[in-house]
Amino acid sequence: MNRVLFTHSYFYRFDPKQWKSKQPYPPLATITAASYIRNFGYEVSLFDTALRESPEEINQAIEEFKPDYLVIYDDGFNYLTKMCLTNMREAAFRMTQIAKQKNLTVIVSSSDATDHFEKYINNGADYVIVGEAEYTLLELLDKLKSGSNNLNAINGLVFKSGNQLVRTTPRQIENNLDVFPVAAWDLVNINDYKKIWLEGRKEFSLNIATTRGCPFKCNWCAKPIYGNRYNSRTPENVADEIEFLQRQYNVNYFWFCDDIFGLKPGWVQKFRDEVKRRNLKFRFKIQSRVDLLLKEDTIVALAESGADIIWVGAESGSQKILDAMDKGTTIDEIYSATKMLKSKNIKVGFFLQFGYPGETKEDIDKTIQMVLDLMPDEIGISVSYPLPGTNFYETVKAQLKEKTNWTDSDDLAVMFRSTFHPAYYKKLHRYVHKVFKKKVGKESLKIIISQPFEINKKIIRSALLSFYYFPAEVIDRLTLKRLESSN
Repeated sequence: MNRVLFTHSYFYRFDPKQWKSKQPYPPLATITAASYIRNFGYEVSLFDTALRESPEEINQAIEEFKPDYLVIYDDGFNYLTKMCLTNMREAAFRMTQIAKQKNLTVIVSSSDATDHFEKYINNGADYVIVGEAEYTLLELLDKLKSGSNNLNAINGLVFKSGNQLVRTTPRQIENNLDVFPVAAWDLVNINDYKKIWLEGRKEFSLNIATTRGCPFKCNWCAKPIYGNRYNSRTPENVADEIEFLQRQYNVNYFWFCDDIFGLKPGWVQKFRDEVKRRNLKFRFKIQSRVDLLLKEDTIVALAESGADIIWVGAESGSQKILDAMDKGTTIDEIYSATKMLKSKNIKVGFFLQFGYPGETKEDIDKTIQMVLDLMPDEIGISVSYPLPGTNFYETVKAQLKEKTNWTDSDDLAVMFRSTFHPAYYKKLHRYVHKVFKKKVGKESLKIIISQPFEINKKIIRSALLSFYYFPAEVIDRLTLKRLESSN
């Protein structure tokens, strides 16, 4: 009873938008848990669904490894898994069914299973782990191996006893993240990931998590695994992993997939110093908040560490909407942080969100104007998405009908009553991208005319595409006006 087959439910192929982008990341939380369990004498293997075509392929992995347990352990560090997409839920159910047909014990840990543990138990899972999972998983495996039925003493667990669901005391999260081992990267076929990145003509990147949790309370943000607590690895521990990954896989670009990177006072500066001391050379992207970036010399330290692009939750160009979201940031901070990042040659990405209750056409126009004023290097657009456990969900849950989750990340369905019809927001998503890219093309044309010796392939391509975006943007604008009038 020592063989544990790990898997996860995020199939990139089942999310067409993400599969098309050709930027897949290995399941970091999954292989971290596998590494932790392996340290205690369990033999582990991984059925990595990320690049697979079907849940049915797990049959071969089970036949070859002959595990005692199947652990469906989703990557809680990847925002895609936090979206709880129904395509992935159905995949998890199917793998569970296959495992049960082969008499395996099935254990599940994911954001979706935490929110809907009864669905997973009803579809065959024996146990659902709620919250931070490594300690709970180890305790559960040890109990099952010993034949003990005293599972009520294990914190953070849901299981069925007779006809009743039992949920034990919540698990306290670990404050010292350095106690967790480096992920079991040897379980992943890194070359398969690298090949897809190169096919998309992108620089290959791997993912690292330096923290767990987020203390901020944006009322639409779900945190079912790590909650509102915030804990960090030490800069030295993170630098050790970077050195290992560079040496082992020749990778020089990283996505620090934390909800908030470097929140702890002085952490970014200490990390910068450690990077310099070891003479490490790499670039990275992170997610942060505009108010945090404006503190001390944070932006300078990030630039000196190798920051390439920083994604910020701009969300809206309307202060009214930011306040309604309990965002805790201001429009002035968005403008100031963006300008400071650009002054240090750090690229900027904006997460934008439309459709929040109370948002008007004027608020939408302010957001579009903010984008055109600041011209971030990239934008990611979504519509407000109610997830269980959030104040936003509680506000709109009476309006939710049968559809409560997106099918994939490009679903963009508005599942509650918003200012405009759902079709409006679908079109708005495309329209804002075209407005943005039209201006990028316009600026590229100016460079070609005024600085012909500074041009490159990217500038030429943007300039040529502007001839598409100019008429396309006009057509979408007219469609939006029609949808507004018919609302």
